[in-house]
Amino acid sequence: MILGKLKLGFFITLAVFASAQSKYLKGKGLAKSKTAVSSKVSKKSGSDLPVVNENIPLLIPQKKNGKSGFVNQKSRFVIQPEYDLVMFFGEDCNLLNSPNEKIRKFGTNDFATVEKNGITFRINKSGKRVYQYKNDDLGKCNLTLQKALFHAYILHGKYGIIEDSKFKNPSDRSQFAIYPDYQYLYIMEGDDVANPMIVATYNDKFGVIDVNNKIVIPFEYSDIKRNYSWKLGKMFEVTKDDKNYYYIDSDNRSY
Repeated sequence: MILGKLKLGFFITLAVFASAQSKYLKGKGLAKSKTAVSSKVSKKSGSDLPVVNENIPLLIPQKKNGKSGFVNQKSRFVIQPEYDLVMFFGEDCNLLNSPNEKIRKFGTNDFATVEKNGITFRINKSGKRVYQYKNDDLGKCNLTLQKALFHAYILHGKYGIIEDSKFKNPSDRSQFAIYPDYQYLYIMEGDDVANPMIVATYNDKFGVIDVNNKIVIPFEYSDIKRNYSWKLGKMFEVTKDDKNYYYIDSDNRSY
């Protein structure tokens, strides 16, 4: 399946990160990635779309009646929900490095990867399907690994955060970036390894904190997905009823 091959390049990049974190974060296995390509979302095209938050994409994946499309920042559908799966608009390194020079343009961040009835496409910001994936078109991703500075640490059944370069003695409370006091912690993949976002559970509710233990997203959700929505879109995928997931930004504004 084409989509599975696309995911491989991105997952290889994250393999070392995930392996290192698992030394401290055992028994959970909760990473639930849906997203396959790295991106820096361009706002040059689609300039007619409303801007509520300049730090997030102009088009945001949204599901309705079991199908996915894209809404603008005012939560209005721009690309109708007809797909089984959609990804954030962003670069696809498999296409950017394609042996077919003519289709490399479809790997830029002006396009998004979508899937319908087992067929994978790239669409533009008007929703037009401009390219259908072919195995022969997929190139090799040349990805650079960013080593994580922080990891989750379990002590007496509680989760905290350590900074690898400063942590030596778990008996010394001052050596923890965040002393273990949470039910669960997971460091989100992102571009800024010095200031990662951390999905946390406290009193059976999910929220988001930073490495200074400051609350970014209040503890009011029944789940926050551990995928690449923060890295790709500076957003979190959340739910309050364990059924209906939607995106919020770092100000806890929903879309």
